[in-house]
Amino acid sequence: MNLKYDALLVVSFGGPEGPADVMPFLENVLRGRNVPRERMLAVAEHYDHFGGVSPINAQNRALIAALQRELAANDGPKLPIYFGNRNWHPLLPDTLLQMADAGVRRALAFFTSAYSSYSGCRQYRENIAAAREQVGSAAPEIDKLRAFFNHPGFVEPVTDLLKSSLAQIPADRRAAAAVVFTAHSIPHAMAATCQFEAQLLETSRLVAELAGLTRWQLAYQSRSGPPNQPWLEPDIGVVLRELRTTHGVQDAVVVPVGFISDHIEVLYDLDIEAKQTCDEIGLNLFRCPTVGTHPRFVTMIRELILERMSDAPQRLTLGRLAPCPDLCPTDCCRYEPRRAVP
Repeated sequence: MNLKYDALLVVSFGGPEGPADVMPFLENVLRGRNVPRERMLAVAEHYDHFGGVSPINAQNRALIAALQRELAANDGPKLPIYFGNRNWHPLLPDTLLQMADAGVRRALAFFTSAYSSYSGCRQYRENIAAAREQVGSAAPEIDKLRAFFNHPGFVEPVTDLLKSSLAQIPADRRAAAAVVFTAHSIPHAMAATCQFEAQLLETSRLVAELAGLTRWQLAYQSRSGPPNQPWLEPDIGVVLRELRTTHGVQDAVVVPVGFISDHIEVLYDLDIEAKQTCDEIGLNLFRCPTVGTHPRFVTMIRELILERMSDAPQRLTLGRLAPCPDLCPTDCCRYEPRRAVP
């Protein structure tokens, strides 16, 4: 392989950075989708708890800064790092134009999603293609780094954070505590065309195994589609209630393994909404942090860059599933979102 790259592009979802941004941001996210306006207004209220600011952009900037230090400390690769979002500034077309003006011709892209799905991979590739078309012939070529759900640089930091969360539970209750891994739910129709569920289960199994757990489960959160559209279940709220009321569990650790940073869908849906549920039913909730800028996770990104630039790559991976390919198959993660009727 040994292709020449002259930049890295960090690609993410985006989020509002002030109250005036919230509704335009949500309109970008939901444009053309069959999501009731009542749901959009309800989500907008979530941002009010945090001053209309999503922490996702700041957290991505912190990750970029940590990665810049990682590359500098390890003699490269010496790549400038750019940042572009799907739904809010800095938007991908603006970032690709900036890259083109700087003379970048070919860049690697790190997607802030560990798993394969339409929304976590294919849609980002579509976003990049649309941005390149908008910029024109000077737009750089972009090659994505592989999804990292079973890379030790992701699994091991999640395990460290889980162990730290378990250590907060009194020793005499720790063995009886429930561990629930969570991820953003997606529609069944989207899940049917990708390996999202299988990869989530594998990551959860690997983390549980490294943490020495024999009992754990996977739940989903943050669904946003119309009520008549089936999404992946069980819902985290239902699971927490069952753990307390049916099984008598006193303590539960929730591990948001589907996310790499503590953004709104972690801070609101778990730290506020799930916490309120647990307070109502008398369940002690311990929420595990996401990997964020964990040093091993930052090192993983450098390893993925080196892997992609090598003629004989060392494809670090754990568990039973093969590492994701560098180049997605043409039919990978196909999905046609339900569109609103004009």
